[in-house]
Amino acid sequence: MDLLDLANQQKSKEQAPLADRIRPKSIDEIIGQEHLLKKGRFLARCVAANRIPSLILYGPPGTGKTTLARILAKESGSEFFQLSAVMAGVKDIRQVIEDADHLQKHSGKKSLLFIDEIHRFSKNQQDALLPHVEKGLVTLIGATTENPYFEVNSALLSRITVLKLEPLTEESILELLKRSIKDRERGLGRMNISMEEQALSHLAETAGGDARRALNALEIAALSTSANEDGSLSISLKDAQESIQKRAVRYDKDGDQHYDVISAFIKSIRGSDPDAALHYMAKMIAAGEDPEFIARRIIISASEDIGNADPAGMSVAMAAHYAVKNIGMPEARIPLAQAVTYLATAPKSNAAYMAVNKAMADIDGNTTEVPKHLRDGHYKGAAKLGHGIDYRYAHSYPQHYVEQQYLPDALQGTVYYEMTDQGEEKKHKEYMEKLKKEGISD
Repeated sequence: MDLLDLANQQKSKEQAPLADRIRPKSIDEIIGQEHLLKKGRFLARCVAANRIPSLILYGPPGTGKTTLARILAKESGSEFFQLSAVMAGVKDIRQVIEDADHLQKHSGKKSLLFIDEIHRFSKNQQDALLPHVEKGLVTLIGATTENPYFEVNSALLSRITVLKLEPLTEESILELLKRSIKDRERGLGRMNISMEEQALSHLAETAGGDARRALNALEIAALSTSANEDGSLSISLKDAQESIQKRAVRYDKDGDQHYDVISAFIKSIRGSDPDAALHYMAKMIAAGEDPEFIARRIIISASEDIGNADPAGMSVAMAAHYAVKNIGMPEARIPLAQAVTYLATAPKSNAAYMAVNKAMADIDGNTTEVPKHLRDGHYKGAAKLGHGIDYRYAHSYPQHYVEQQYLPDALQGTVYYEMTDQGEEKKHKEYMEKLKKEGISD
């Protein structure tokens, strides 16, 4: 390589996006994914043993799937081949296999094939990989943002290990941003940047766990901010907001705002105001609140505030929670909104909530005993103790109802569940009143 080629190569590196320049070059430089890379964990053990198995790296964008694949190739001394499932076909796969075979026969060098968006490969393309993965001619590492158990065929899945990569935490992204500002060789260190803590925190919070998004915003902020008289750069919160196109939301997930907003959210559902409930939910989502936390609060509200006035509310809430866990954000905001609007506009009853509180209060320090006729009469000696004798089986009577004592003696006549005239609960109330009026007592 001549001097001109070297100069052009260096220029190309300098012009590459910050997210590309700052990529970790070793396992030790990777930030995040401790569940896989921390000493003693799966990938750390694989690297230590120099035995990298075929893998599928499953996780959201910006979690380092490509970077990790490159580092694993380097750590294992393997030649790195990369294909995109969007562009590549069976012919491209065959070419890589030929090259890998040539390397193995003539130099003994191993090959690692990285396929981005592997879920987009057809069944035929996936099948073309099978024999070579099975023989170990290539170590396959596929990357996907889609659930591989739905998108990758079972024959290939049986020969590889699926690893879940998690979105980077705000702390990890913050560390990455600070490293990039200081790094003079690959980062922005030569630009002499000072950045407000609020600005850094804003980029870390609004990146949504995507390191690439945070780094792109940092680079835009640095390149578009006017220099000070001494040539240094001062990046403010406003600069950060403009660079990531998202305003800072006043919401401290560990402080008062967290409790105030979730309180207003629940009270708006309880108060039958779907618009206010959506506003507070949107505020939490925009501030990066854990969507599963929101979903869990919705489930509690469905039982506490809607209850048996509309029992379907619980099903809607549980479905929203399932959607959050299995779809993820940002799409999961839609079933969350459906659940919130359903509950806010449903008839309300806190009767079940109040009932269990009264029952729990009576249990505290209570020594009541189960009436003998309700006790289990099946075990040896139970009949001699009078257990189960004179119990009336409700299904043997008209309307499947018969009056008998159920509460302990000391609590006879106690009413915990006071049904309302709301929605479905009104029907249950009328049904129970009818049973007690017409029911059989003997």
